[in-house]
Amino acid sequence: MTGPLDGGSHDGREPDEPPLFLRIPGPRTAGDDLDPPEPEPEPEPEPERDQMPGQMPGQMPDRMPDQATEPAPEPPLLSHKVLKSLLGAWALSACSTAETGLVEDHLTECAPCAGEALRLRDAVGLLHAEGNLDLDPRLRSRVLEECLGRRPARVPVPGWAAPYDAETARLDALLRDIGSQDWHAPVRLQWFADDRTTFRKTTVAGVMGHLMTVDGVVAAALGLEDPVGQGAPVDPTDRTETFWRSAAPPPTRALHEPWREQSHALIRTVSFAGRGVAELSVTYGEFALPLRDALLERAFECWIHGTDIAEAVAYPYRPPSGPHLHSMIDLGARLLPGALALRRRAGLAGPARQLVAAGSPGRSLHLLVEGAGGGDWYIPLDSPAAVGCRELSVGQVALDAVEFCQVVAGRVSPEDAAAGQDGDREAIRDVLFAAAAMSRL
Repeated sequence: MTGPLDGGSHDGREPDEPPLFLRIPGPRTAGDDLDPPEPEPEPEPEPERDQMPGQMPGQMPDRMPDQATEPAPEPPLLSHKVLKSLLGAWALSACSTAETGLVEDHLTECAPCAGEALRLRDAVGLLHAEGNLDLDPRLRSRVLEECLGRRPARVPVPGWAAPYDAETARLDALLRDIGSQDWHAPVRLQWFADDRTTFRKTTVAGVMGHLMTVDGVVAAALGLEDPVGQGAPVDPTDRTETFWRSAAPPPTRALHEPWREQSHALIRTVSFAGRGVAELSVTYGEFALPLRDALLERAFECWIHGTDIAEAVAYPYRPPSGPHLHSMIDLGARLLPGALALRRRAGLAGPARQLVAAGSPGRSLHLLVEGAGGGDWYIPLDSPAAVGCRELSVGQVALDAVEFCQVVAGRVSPEDAAAGQDGDREAIRDVLFAAAAMSRL
């Protein structure tokens, strides 16, 4: 008996014989009594989707099948009703490429649809009408004026400094809009002196130099840098002449930024200085004004000279807002008695009347200013106590608000002012000439 070590088997079979369980057949079914079944053919592997004929599985094809050999599908035929409904989309270029081709082929065969398509294309042209893309030159000034009237300032600017803030902003917008060559445009300055109109020729840059040097008087009073320098005269005319003589070469657009920075510095300083700064005295040589009136006077000059510049470069420029214009007129009315007294001392106005009784306020003239910013003022003729005195009014003079300011600025002579007059003609003439005499370079 052989064992596993000598190549024998435990089941008594020879080494080359199959195991016993492989030699015993299994149970048969009824079908096994017939002829033995033929073996089923093994299924052939399906070729891969992209496999070419004669190509081994997993092998990349040498070339892609020619897809152009398949005929393109014929475009669908659309009825007349459908094609007519597409005319609107075709006119708006909203059809697909296929629909566009079908519609255009149809238009060559159908006259009613061709006429409708033409009308629709004309209607589409009206939706995209050509127009001038240039903005209205007055748009910027209107928008800026609206913004200045509605949006509060970031810095809490005092109410008495608001006119100067607004007028410098409007002039700054004008200067930003004009070209470099416009700064050399000629400007004729005009004022009233010795009962006659006086002129002086300069340029836009020269006007800005004048504004900057006179604003320097207010800047020096606040402890800011004086653009004319130390030891400069305080009289506005002398300061301007000094600047013009020392400006070599002639002033150009380079003045814009220094003037702008100076105006901003003035606004910032008065905004953070507190209430007491409003009464700070600003000396102009022969006269002095509190700071609140000095900035109002500078706002008035900024508007007047801004108008001079706008006329020189054909730029639309409107008067100040009603409240600001009213403040400027009020300042002129308050300065009128002093100007009238100066003319009397020079023998250019009628003498003051003797007061009838002690304590009598004396005569007054009713100044009626009409329009936006207007109001009623009673100008004392004999004594400062007659301010606001209606009972002793000897006459009335009525002017438009802007025209009254033009008289004060010397742009309109007292004789040419369209003033309605009633009452004492001499008093009316003296007041109008005193108003014009307040103008200067």
